[in-house]
Amino acid sequence: MERLKSFAFQNFEFVLVAAILSAAFLGTYLISEPSVVLNFYYLPVLVASYFLGRRMGLLTAVLSILLVLVCSLVFPTRFFESRSLLQDVARLSSWGGFLLLAGATVGSLYEMNQRRLEDLKNAYIGIVEILSKYLESTDRYTKGHSVRVSELSMETAIALELRRDEVENIRVAGLLHDIGKIEVSGQILRKAAELTSEEREVINEHAEKGARLLSTVGSVLREVVPIVLAHHKYFSSEHRSDSVKSKEIPFGARIVAVADSFDAMTSDRPYRKGMTPWQALQELVANSGKQFDPIVVEAFKRVVDKKLETI
Repeated sequence: MERLKSFAFQNFEFVLVAAILSAAFLGTYLISEPSVVLNFYYLPVLVASYFLGRRMGLLTAVLSILLVLVCSLVFPTRFFESRSLLQDVARLSSWGGFLLLAGATVGSLYEMNQRRLEDLKNAYIGIVEILSKYLESTDRYTKGHSVRVSELSMETAIALELRRDEVENIRVAGLLHDIGKIEVSGQILRKAAELTSEEREVINEHAEKGARLLSTVGSVLREVVPIVLAHHKYFSSEHRSDSVKSKEIPFGARIVAVADSFDAMTSDRPYRKGMTPWQALQELVANSGKQFDPIVVEAFKRVVDKKLETI
């Protein structure tokens, strides 16, 4: 039941289109007036085009036409009259043409809007990435950290077979996960000795600060903000007082958390030498089910093992 709910939530647009199309087909069976039935098929086509793009809009239009053709063969008297057969055929043909045209037009407008939104998103990401790299350039020990976390997070998301849009949001979140450190004192970030509890608390606030900062760009990065906000939350609430329930932690945040911890453990610090990749993986496995999501750790381990095999 949970899997079904999860599937319906993640594929809401597809489920909505399928439900409306099914209702239209049922209406074709129950309603004898063909003009009412034919007009009803515009709804699933427009919904598919608006939410899923031109390709899905056209596919829905073609499927609608096929369904009507099937119904016209099963109930020929509803769609064709012997005295005006040519007119009925012309009416159905023009309806099918307009249905395809509606799907293509609305879908094209949707895709144009998506491209503009993507351009705007890339512009924001580019600006914030510059800020992030500037932040890292002041500390040679964390230089390139965000890029590495981004790449590892993306590869783990791909290994977990997530949707392309989810993979992209996780990649961007990995790139921007430490952007909140812009508001943290450079003296603390570059401190050679191990941090005090007070300084550690200041550092730990960077996730919330980063989420606030990214929220100011509006809806462009709205899917990234929850990942950045929760990427330091413990997977299991039993092992940390400030944790939340694992179900409330975005899956993307669990992925970024593993990639972030791995890169942090394998990077040198002024007060300690970085671990080897094998040692860091052992540490992740040891904390699997506590600090980290076991499913993510397993996928991440496969990604790193594959990388190490090529070295």
